[in-house]
Amino acid sequence: MRRIDTSKFGPWAVVTGASSGIGEEFARQLAASGLHLVLVARRLSALEALGGELAKAFGIHYRAVGLDLTTDDFLKKMEEATHDLDIGLVVSNAGAMTAGDFLTTDHRAFGQHLAQRRRGGLLLVASTTGLQGMPFAAEYAAEKAYVLSLGEALHVEFQKVGVNVTVLLPGSVDTPMIIASGFDPATLPMKPMSTQQCVAEGLAALSANRATHIPGRLNRIMAAVMPRSLATRMYGSMMAKVIARRSASASTQADRVNEQHASGNETRLTRIP
Repeated sequence: MRRIDTSKFGPWAVVTGASSGIGEEFARQLAASGLHLVLVARRLSALEALGGELAKAFGIHYRAVGLDLTTDDFLKKMEEATHDLDIGLVVSNAGAMTAGDFLTTDHRAFGQHLAQRRRGGLLLVASTTGLQGMPFAAEYAAEKAYVLSLGEALHVEFQKVGVNVTVLLPGSVDTPMIIASGFDPATLPMKPMSTQQCVAEGLAALSANRATHIPGRLNRIMAAVMPRSLATRMYGSMMAKVIARRSASASTQADRVNEQHASGNETRLTRIP
């Protein structure tokens, strides 16, 4: 677990995507450092449960905000939910972003606030999938590539105002997203990393104000030595297998439904006098 400087990054931190996985672990490690938390995700009940647990364990305050970050007005709602708080850290672990100068775009309230307080941090969670194309998940990889490019630019923009900006690029991490995406953890090229290690490395990179960081030594080696074209083909092969499994599963389920219907029809027919 990594502890960070509350005088620089506190007293409040916003964590999006905090209901599970990497976002939840960020909330846990930040609470252990003594930061108060604004927990943001769609599932308000999960946020309330997590916030209550962390408040009891670490004596912090929390505010749970049930919000869909894919809606056009989510930033306005976020500002309304946090306008009375001194936000020192924003961990963007979910949702899409809009291009533009982060410091001068009028709806970037957090960027303006961090610049005015002249300390704090912004940690953007991207992915190693953003380092190259990803066949059959092209939009997802492109979104992560955008986050990487945005964060690298913001790292330079915010230097003049004393705000740390880091882009975290995890590889495979042991979260519910792996199963939900259709991957079999046993067949992945490397064992998924724990969320604890991923987040601890991310917070260490933020504290050191590194522009980017890939957690896990093997992940960093793979990213450094594997040609992008090879990585693209590897990801394409993995996604093709996921699609094939989903198709086979859907076909099996359809066959079962048809069999049940056929069995029901036969039963009704035998009951006709």
